[in-house]
Amino acid sequence: MFEKGDEVKFTGCTKEQVNFGCCDDPRDILMVDGKYTVEDVDVHDWHTKIKLKGINGQFNSVCFE
Repeated sequence: MFEKGDEVKFTGCTKEQVNFGCCDDPRDILMVDGKYTVEDVDVHDWHTKIKLKGINGQFNSVCFE
């Protein structure tokens, strides 16, 4: 589980992972293997969205490690 202030690495994602939970699409915004800082975490029953510092949008946490 990610927490505010954690550094995460974008590992890429599929269209289905983006669409699940109406997440924003990071594929044209973030670089694969790029490192980002978590600004906020929004936990839902079946998925978690994370917001990254300095980046607009909320992204499916399964796209990060």
